[in-house]
Amino acid sequence: MKIAAVVRKAVLKDIDEGYEDMLYWLSKTPQERIAAVTQLRSGSLQPGQRLDKTVVIKRKLHP
Repeated sequence: MKIAAVVRKAVLKDIDEGYEDMLYWLSKTPQERIAAVTQLRSGSLQPGQRLDKTVVIKRKLHP
């Protein structure tokens, strides 16, 4: 299998990276997205450490 070089020239200030990122991830299947999140999440944890799934939201109630 050969890997083809892809070149795209553009002015940096004209590139919207957020939009480019969104298009990239929308082109992936849900399974590929989940695999990427799982890889990122597991790479940020120490060996033996588990993900903290607790969520604390503090809000002030306005009368």
